[in-house]
Amino acid sequence: MGQFISITAADGHTFSAYVAGSPEAPHALVVVQEIFGVNHNMRAVADAWAADGFSVIVPALFDRVEPDAKLGYTPEDVQKGLALRADIPLESTLADLEACARHLREQAPERKVGIIGFCWGGRLAWDGATRTTAFSAAVGWYGGGIAAHKDATPHCAVQLHFGGQDGSIPPSDVSDIRKTHPEIEIYVYDEAGHGFGNRDRPSFNADAEHLARERSLTFLEAGLRTVGDIPERG
Repeated sequence: MGQFISITAADGHTFSAYVAGSPEAPHALVVVQEIFGVNHNMRAVADAWAADGFSVIVPALFDRVEPDAKLGYTPEDVQKGLALRADIPLESTLADLEACARHLREQAPERKVGIIGFCWGGRLAWDGATRTTAFSAAVGWYGGGIAAHKDATPHCAVQLHFGGQDGSIPPSDVSDIRKTHPEIEIYVYDEAGHGFGNRDRPSFNADAEHLARERSLTFLEAGLRTVGDIPERG
C-alpha cells in the first residue's frame, strides 16, 4: 500500500500525489489518472506496478481546480470529470507530470522515468512523450484525442493500446496514428471497449487487460533499463 505526499510544480502549484513502491526500485513510473481522479482504481494500479518493481507516483491532476476530487463512474461523475479536465490548461498538467518525473529522479538520479496513462491519462502520456523530454518511455491506454495531435514527434519510445469496441475512439483514428508513426507499437483489442483496463468499470475486459498489461510491462522494463540493471525477466 502507498501513501499521499505533496509535490510542487515549477509554477509554484502544490498538489497531492499517491506514491507506492520502494524509492530505490530499479524503475520509476508516473501513472496518470482517468477523468475520475486518484480514486480506488488508480491507487490499485499504482500498487500493482509497485509490486512489479517500480517506484510509482500518481499525481492528483484535479487539485488545480478541486483538491482531493475522487469520482465514481455514474453519468454524473463522468460529466463532472469532463468539466474538471476542461478547466485545466494542458501546460499546467504537463508541469505537474514533469514535477513528478523530477521527484523520481531526485530519489535516484541515474534512473530513467516512464509514464503510463489511461483515458485522459492515455492522451497525457502522448503529450508527455511529445511535448516534454521528461520521460524515457511512454504507454497510453485508450487515450482519446491522440489522432488530432498525431503529427507531433515523440522524444521517447511509445506504445499505445486501444479497444476495438471503443465508441469514443474510432478505428480511423487508430489507423491515422499507425500511418503517421509506423515506428510506434500499437495494439487493438477487438472485443474490448473504452476503459477495458479498469476493474471497477462495467467495461472491464479481463483478457484484454491482462495482455495489455503484459505488453506494457515488457515495454517499460526494456525502455527504462539502465547500465548495470539486472537482466529482463523470463
